[in-house]
Amino acid sequence: MSARLGVLIATYLEADLVQRIASVDPAVDVIYEPDLVPVPRYASDHTGTPRQLTAAEQERWEKALAAADVAFDFDWQAPADLPTRAPRLRWVQATSAGIGAFVQRTGLDRTDLTFTTAAGIHATPLAEFAVLGALHFVKGVPHLRAQQTEHRWQRYTTAQLAGRTVTVVGLGGIGRRVVASFAALGTRVLAVGRPGRDYDLPGAASVHSTDELDDLLRWTDVLVLCTPLTDQTAGLLSAARIARLKPGAIVVNIGRGQLVDEPALIEALRTKAITGAALDVFTTEPLPADSPLWDLDNVLVSPHSASTVDTENAAITDLFNDNLRRYLDGRGLRNLYQRELGY
Repeated sequence: MSARLGVLIATYLEADLVQRIASVDPAVDVIYEPDLVPVPRYASDHTGTPRQLTAAEQERWEKALAAADVAFDFDWQAPADLPTRAPRLRWVQATSAGIGAFVQRTGLDRTDLTFTTAAGIHATPLAEFAVLGALHFVKGVPHLRAQQTEHRWQRYTTAQLAGRTVTVVGLGGIGRRVVASFAALGTRVLAVGRPGRDYDLPGAASVHSTDELDDLLRWTDVLVLCTPLTDQTAGLLSAARIARLKPGAIVVNIGRGQLVDEPALIEALRTKAITGAALDVFTTEPLPADSPLWDLDNVLVSPHSASTVDTENAAITDLFNDNLRRYLDGRGLRNLYQRELGY
């Protein structure tokens, strides 16, 4: 490592957060060109609207990449070319928890670059969405909205979430927070993780592996998917498994759309085999305008935004600064991406 460390901020970041990164160590040289990175569409947007750079601006961006030893997020123009455009680069801190499909698609997983993810940053907002999705249907929000639209006052018997069985698939930082959140509401939580792993989850009634999922589904009132997308988890909730769900179950997906057989889920929703689905992720994003999911009254559609809160940039900066200190000290980094696992 050179005496000076070039730290490229490759996404929009607020000025006070940039200064916090610069203050981690006197050896840090922050490289931040806010007029060269995509324009955020909303708070904590790390994709943004790409800019059309002039020749002079493009030259500045190329120079910034070439000076980077560390990057806060990936190059927005040509991430697959990072090894050649940023020859000094050794480590990228991602702003997303799930980068497996991205680094595999770009071929970056076949380089010697080190990647760290934002795992855990989004745990609380995603857990809140999972609880919201369950309560939306258990407490009959669609019914209440319909009654309100008709100006109709008619008392009725509602239901409660407490006492129901919630199966949480995926026991990383997000899954653990989901388990704790549902346990606090008095549900019986069945936690499902990878085969061969031991998990310490005080809030769970029991811990299982995905090998046992088929049997667990028949007891499941609420199924929450929060596992990363890997070769092993793609299509995890297949048509056969959807058919095994307890009649009237609720499905919440805060993982990736490709975890679910979407046509089979749509059919189960249409026929009311399951009560409803709260979905933050979809097989194709943006969700196509002709998708039946838009118009089903027992579906809650969220545009892959359940994890994005107005304090996200500050939280990721805190994680990055801790990792940056570790990197400078030669200590192990948090949230290391594991190529053999895909997350």
